[in-house]
Amino acid sequence: MIAVTPEFAIDEIHVVERFVRAPGPGGQNVNKVASAVQLRFDARAALSPPVFRRLRGLAGSRLTAEGVLVLTAHEHRSQEMNRAAARTRLVDLVRRALVPPRPRIATRPSLSEKRKRLDSKKARAAVKRMRGAVRDE
Repeated sequence: MIAVTPEFAIDEIHVVERFVRAPGPGGQNVNKVASAVQLRFDARAALSPPVFRRLRGLAGSRLTAEGVLVLTAHEHRSQEMNRAAARTRLVDLVRRALVPPRPRIATRPSLSEKRKRLDSKKARAAVKRMRGAVRDE
């Protein structure tokens, strides 16, 4: 189990880790050692529909059409550190998706705000009116 919050944890059966060769510099080591981690999390199966919808908005292109979240970590030289980095990113994304958005409370502008808006519109209209062609009388 991967703990996300005290009340919620991700079951390991929904997480698959593959170790691949990391891109970028690293000398001979980069061609021999599979230190990068590709973490695949079956979000559709593991999360409730509202949480999954929020995760889809947060994950963007990292979420496949099948509902699998794909995270790649290759910033460290060791496989273990990359694995920890990928899991940390997964926990962070899921933790953010678990928080429901605050409902918007509709408000109305005050009377003074309406008056201020209309006064500024009248002032702007007067400025534009003054820009008209000059007439000879």
